[in-house]
Amino acid sequence: MIKVFVDGSSGTTGLRIRERLSGRNDLAVSILPEEHRKDNAYRKEALNSCDIAFLCLPDDAAREAVALAEGSDAVIIDTSTAHRTAPGWVYGFPEVRGNRELIKNSKRIANPGCYASGFIALVSPLVENGILAPDTLLSCFGISGYSGGGKKMIAEYEADARDILLDSPRMYGLDQAHKHLPEMKKICGLENTPVFTPVVAPYYAGMLITVPLFAKNIASDIKSIEKIYADYYNNGLVHFRPEAGEGKFLASNAFSGSDTMEISVHGNEERILLTARFDNLGKGASGAAIQNMNIALGLPEETGLVC
Repeated sequence: MIKVFVDGSSGTTGLRIRERLSGRNDLAVSILPEEHRKDNAYRKEALNSCDIAFLCLPDDAAREAVALAEGSDAVIIDTSTAHRTAPGWVYGFPEVRGNRELIKNSKRIANPGCYASGFIALVSPLVENGILAPDTLLSCFGISGYSGGGKKMIAEYEADARDILLDSPRMYGLDQAHKHLPEMKKICGLENTPVFTPVVAPYYAGMLITVPLFAKNIASDIKSIEKIYADYYNNGLVHFRPEAGEGKFLASNAFSGSDTMEISVHGNEERILLTARFDNLGKGASGAAIQNMNIALGLPEETGLVC
């Protein structure tokens, strides 16, 4: 029986991981009781006696957990921001070419950020294929359900007498220092950090990422980009879909409850829109973490996931 330890299982991602693992009969899942949850002696013992450890913690606590696990043979999957661009860690987005084998053979896997997952899925294949130059100036617009903000934000949005301002989409990250930007830049091999506009909206889950392009600034057209995506995403949980959407609309919550991601291309000969839709709690968080665990264990990637 494979031993799995979830460190920090009270947050949104940790709870979702526990829910997903609860139906697995091939795993023995453990968490620390409340009275020992922050006791480093108990945490160290758990981290050193498991096969897989999920870190669902703030960044500093995740770094502390890694130090406690020094010398352990466990595969550590960190869902925080702490190690996404750190040396010695594999970025846990297997659909980027070459990453699947690295994940399979790594003991240290950094789970991607939700917004970053959509941006990387759209941009990385185009940089790799020479459609986008590494020095291209890019922008990205992302809209997400409020569950991505964690337990406190969920409580605010679901309160009976919530602030009227929560009834409309709200832009944030106004200082252009969003925590996902470093991984977006590094994993795509970009020389410039993109302009990023994240928006939280008054629905629970689901995410839509858009990267706009001027055709005159790239070495391609819509049909060529579509072919690259169709060829690139032929294995895993990311899929290209031509003519995606609901009539003339793209709903950002269409993939709520799913662990897959849909890539599509829209626009005309002058202006192109690259789009990715997925669940910010699924392929954007806990679903991706389970996918990475499955790969590390040599199991089918979709095991225990909603595909």
